[in-house]
Amino acid sequence: MKSPALVVPRERGEEIRKRLVQEGCLRSDLEILRMGTEIAFPLARESSEVVDLGRSVDLEFELRNPRTPRSYQDLLDWGQPEKSSLPRSFDVIGDIVLVRLPPELESRASEIGGALIRFVPGARTAGADLGVHGPERRRTIQRIAGTGSWKTRHRENGIEFEVDIEAAYFSPRLAREHARVASRVRSGERVLDLCAGIGPFSLLIAKQGRAREVLAIDRNPSAIGLLEATKVRTDLKTPLRTMCAKIEDAIPAISSFERVVFNLPREGIKYLPSVVTTVAPGGVLHYYEVTPRSDRLRRSEQLVVTLGGPGRWEITDTHLVHPYSPSADLRSFDFLSRGE
Repeated sequence: MKSPALVVPRERGEEIRKRLVQEGCLRSDLEILRMGTEIAFPLARESSEVVDLGRSVDLEFELRNPRTPRSYQDLLDWGQPEKSSLPRSFDVIGDIVLVRLPPELESRASEIGGALIRFVPGARTAGADLGVHGPERRRTIQRIAGTGSWKTRHRENGIEFEVDIEAAYFSPRLAREHARVASRVRSGERVLDLCAGIGPFSLLIAKQGRAREVLAIDRNPSAIGLLEATKVRTDLKTPLRTMCAKIEDAIPAISSFERVVFNLPREGIKYLPSVVTTVAPGGVLHYYEVTPRSDRLRRSEQLVVTLGGPGRWEITDTHLVHPYSPSADLRSFDFLSRGE
């Protein structure tokens, strides 16, 4: 049967398969096609989240065993009206599944959690994500199925991260963004990772080895502890230092860097005028923000003004990272400092 397909390198197959499952894009009634050094996934729908992960083509696929569930929804003996409000996507972090549930499904959370554990290979426990709260960005989670702690190990971009999803923020949906920023680092740069969390930006940059030095800062001691635990198990080519401090306390105590990563999407704007002082002339700032879709076209120019104006800053890239809510997206903004 012919279907739209996404063709990717075989070594990235499992990573991308999980991403397609999370986004509800993998067509599970058709067999995945293995073609030498590549894998083709049949797509149930196209999504801006996944189409640029590989090559989009139309291919012939064989039908799968009809008893094989196409999604976790197939494991729920519900009527179609009930299923229509089920979340289409979820996050897999190590052996933990996280999902955001609408209020009308809270009473049936254990059924949904059980279906998710049965559907996701290797899943141990499932939780309802009730949001990130407080200055240390800690998640509130309600267990809906399974057992064990919220600690796990999650493999991303060749690094096995120590994760505690209750104690420190981490999102597997930023894996491509972590890789993109790391690939931009030039030889000899000093890199600052503000609000570093468990270190997915800074550890990957230090592992790749082009930077001269990496400094990771976060105010959450649990996040810094998890970063350090991953650091001792990872072969880093670049010295990586950590600092547990608030942004407003850390910035006066540090020098300027050729590349600065600032990922505090909901509150970062209030710190932006001081964060720019850490960017060396000719340096790059990678800034992340939850942006209303109504502001998408003019937000880059607004941020340039906040940074100090077009005479001092140039926007070099902006793009969608992933949808955040029905009316807003997490967006990435790259700025180049023009110097004094």
